[in-house]
Amino acid sequence: MIEVKNIKKSFDGVEILKGISTTFEKGKTNLIIGQSGSGKTVFLKSLLGLFTPEEGTILFDGKDYKTFSDEQRRQLRTEIGMVFQGSALFDSMTVEENVMFPLRMFSKQSKSEMQDRVDFVLKRVKLVDAHHKFPAETSGGMQKRVAIARAIVMNPKYLFCDEPNSGLDPKTAIVIDNLIQEITDEYNITTVINTHDMNSVMEIGEKIVFLKNGVKAWEGTNKQIFKTDNKSVTDFVYSSDLFKKVREVYLKELED
Repeated sequence: MIEVKNIKKSFDGVEILKGISTTFEKGKTNLIIGQSGSGKTVFLKSLLGLFTPEEGTILFDGKDYKTFSDEQRRQLRTEIGMVFQGSALFDSMTVEENVMFPLRMFSKQSKSEMQDRVDFVLKRVKLVDAHHKFPAETSGGMQKRVAIARAIVMNPKYLFCDEPNSGLDPKTAIVIDNLIQEITDEYNITTVINTHDMNSVMEIGEKIVFLKNGVKAWEGTNKQIFKTDNKSVTDFVYSSDLFKKVREVYLKELED
C-alpha cells in the first residue's frame, strides 16, 4: 500500500501539486486520470522518487520515504517495477536480454536462476517463443508485454505504469489491461496506472483518482464513476457521445 498525505510540488514558483492526499491499495489497480496539465505526470514521478515534494509525506507500507537511508532507498528501487509509456526497451538487446537486465543489475542470482526467472515471466505474459527476437521484430502489443515482464521480473511490491495502452489498438489495449489486472491480483501488488484511456477506467478502475489543476477533484471506483454528479469528472470521462450513451444505459439499468 502507498499512502500519500498532503504532498505539494512546485517548479519555478508555480505550484503543480496542491496538497494531494490519497491511498493506493495493495492488490488493486489504482488509476490516476485527468486532463493534460492536471499534474498526473508530476504526481507519478513524485511517487517514484524522481521529484521531491516540498511538503507532505509518501508512505510505502507505512514507512516514510523521506526518512529512508540511502541503502533503504536502493532496496525500495528493487521493489518497484515500471512500465514506461513507450515500453523503453533496449533496441540492441533481445527480448530475453531486456527482461533479464534488472536481474543482472540488481540481483545476485546465478545465470541459470536468472534464466529460469526470465522464462517464467515471459511465459506468464504469453511470450514463450519470443526470447531471441529483437524489439523491432515484435508488434506494439508484444513490446508492452515484454515491458510488463521486465517490470515484474524482480517480483516487485509496487508496479507503476505510465500510459501502458499508448499507441495500441483497442483490442490489444484490452489484453494489456487484463494482463496488468491479473498480475496485480495474482501477486498482490500495489499497482498505480497513469492513463488517458477511458476503456481502462471502465474495465479495471478498482480505485480511480481524478486530478484537476493539481488537486484531487474526485476519487472512487469504476462503478461509482458512472453515478457521480461531479461535473468535472463527467465532463472529462463522458466527453464523447459514445460514453454518454453507455452511462445513460447503465443508469437506466440501475433504475429498472
